[in-house]
Amino acid sequence: MKLPVIRQFYQNQTPGNLEATLEVLESFSEFRGTTEEDLNVVGELITNICGALEAHANVKNGMSEKDALNSFAQKVMGSIDK
Repeated sequence: MKLPVIRQFYQNQTPGNLEATLEVLESFSEFRGTTEEDLNVVGELITNICGALEAHANVKNGMSEKDALNSFAQKVMGSIDK
């Protein structure tokens, strides 16, 4: 997870674009010939896209952009600590 990448996706892409990209990446990850390195990169991208989608949803519900981005980062970091 890279907060600057999530911010970039949030600021420059619509939720629709992000969802379409997410579908493509998920499909790619299911391909039998996908290497471990490919999966690591795709996993990182999926996490960043999910963060941008969550930020869009939180901002739509009244949260500031900064708080929405930090909320996702804290959620991810909290799940790693468990």
